[in-house]
Amino acid sequence: MSRTMGLFNSALGRNITFVRPPYFIISGFSDIPNINYYYVFLFFVYIVSVLGNTAVMAVILLDQNLRTPKYVAVFNLAWTDLLGSTVQVPKVLDIFVFNQRLISYNDCMAFILFSYTCLCMQSLNLVVLSYDRLIAITFPLHYHMKVTHRFMFSLIAFFWVLTITAVLIAVSLLTTLSICKSVIINSYFCDYGKIYMLACNDYTPAHVTAHLFTVLMIWFPLIFILFSYSYIGYSLSKITSVREKVKTFKTCSAHLSLVIIYFLPVLITSTVGKHLHPNGRIINLSLSSVIPPMVNPFIYVLQTQEIKKSIKKLLK
Repeated sequence: MSRTMGLFNSALGRNITFVRPPYFIISGFSDIPNINYYYVFLFFVYIVSVLGNTAVMAVILLDQNLRTPKYVAVFNLAWTDLLGSTVQVPKVLDIFVFNQRLISYNDCMAFILFSYTCLCMQSLNLVVLSYDRLIAITFPLHYHMKVTHRFMFSLIAFFWVLTITAVLIAVSLLTTLSICKSVIINSYFCDYGKIYMLACNDYTPAHVTAHLFTVLMIWFPLIFILFSYSYIGYSLSKITSVREKVKTFKTCSAHLSLVIIYFLPVLITSTVGKHLHPNGRIINLSLSSVIPPMVNPFIYVLQTQEIKKSIKKLLK
């Protein structure tokens, strides 16, 4: 750490206008009491996430009856959750459990690229599933014409390209900044917002991009999902049979649970995050990253009849 700070100070001493520090220091979780128990919890969450999402992907691959457009989206969600957990949790445990708080500049940029890509794809996956439910309930006779395998693969591929391109633009803006205020990141990982605020030169483009990113990847998906369920609710109101209403609504229960689990912590952080204690913000942010990938497989297994039937058949 002393070597890093020495290089940092020597660069400032030479009056260099562009400073790219060799390392960042991750300082999150450092002042939280009994934090070791939280590390054990993160390890447990990661193991459950890996096992659960791997099981969901295996069931979808092994059962021919689940080779439908809807389960293409479910498979992609499980894959994204697995990838996101693997990118974040092992690195976080390595940083704090083994006290490897120094992370190189290039590793930090790569971490931002992979972690933010996975977090954004989780949000856009919920949009895909929302569209699937919207068409299935409001236009049931046209469902097999509108939601085809080709359409689903194309939509998911488009979201992957969109997300990777957006994150690459955001990361490229970070690389143009002169990081000379500090090398300490007060978060549990390479946090985009925390990094650009360490710059001495104008970070307005990165700041604006961060807000546009939030709108594009959080608010637009949430608005589309809310609109979808408003229209679904309107369609259900036309059904006279209460039993039929309940049966139809049950097909949305798994997806609605995923939406609440994913968006609620994110909205808390984005709306009242400034008023939270820094430790509370760090814990809430970390939970919003690791809990959905762990819970998603159980929601689909417990609330989706097709997957439950498939698991019973495979076990037999």
